[in-house]
Amino acid sequence: MAYVPGTALLAALVVGCSGGTGTGSSAPDSKPGEATVAAAAPGKYRTLPDPCRAVAPSALKDLLPGAAELPEDQQKKVYEGTATVTYNTDRKVGCRWKSEAPDSSHTLFVDFERVVSYDPSVSDDDRAREVYAKKETAAGLSSPSATPSSTKDAEKQTPSSSNSASHALSGPASEDGTAGGSADGNGSEGSDTDGSAGSADENLLPRTLDNLGDGAFLDDLLTRAGSTAKNRTVSVVFRTSNVIVTVEYTEQPTVSTVLPDSKELQDRAQSLARKLVDKFSE
Repeated sequence: MAYVPGTALLAALVVGCSGGTGTGSSAPDSKPGEATVAAAAPGKYRTLPDPCRAVAPSALKDLLPGAAELPEDQQKKVYEGTATVTYNTDRKVGCRWKSEAPDSSHTLFVDFERVVSYDPSVSDDDRAREVYAKKETAAGLSSPSATPSSTKDAEKQTPSSSNSASHALSGPASEDGTAGGSADGNGSEGSDTDGSAGSADENLLPRTLDNLGDGAFLDDLLTRAGSTAKNRTVSVVFRTSNVIVTVEYTEQPTVSTVLPDSKELQDRAQSLARKLVDKFSE
């Protein structure tokens, strides 16, 4: 038997073991004919914009009445906003603005959340769709693709509904300035005897919104601030690809007998949301 030096023998064994593998061969534990699962596509957005710079100064002037009358240095501070505390600016950021006027105060909050799926079989968009759907359901809306029907609206205002008390209180104000719904959820306060006021206000109820991102909804909530004062917060939430945007716009009158106007707040919040979705499309 020929003598083979140890080093040469080891080299021969390595060559022999690796000779059958190449860049195109399958892994040792793969099975012939087994399909390889392709990783889901990543989301469209990899970063988030600065939320405190996302709202144009002209829009802030409309949303924050009273700020324009302040001295220049105070105006600048109001319009700069305050960034929310976050530990990962690529995943979640927010900004808050507040202004004081003689008759009311206004607060604006904008939040951007970039959703990432850690499951290679689930895309970032699909995961964002799930997160958005949970937010929509939490607002008492069950259909992501259609505006709630009159039947669903009626169910939302009955005492048996889980959100009846809050949304009855959040009912829009009638023309005479009274609440569209009472705090106990019976919906009787401020409604006309013939029911015409209720039908006229149906378009202001919490609802899904069309033509805003890949899905959107609006919520409207009137709550007590202290013992007598009430504030109204209108929230618009929409999804664009793997980013979920939340706009919250709140008004609190200085006089406790005055209720913030739903239509005005809703129009302003929706207008800002549509500007933001356009910004993400740039």
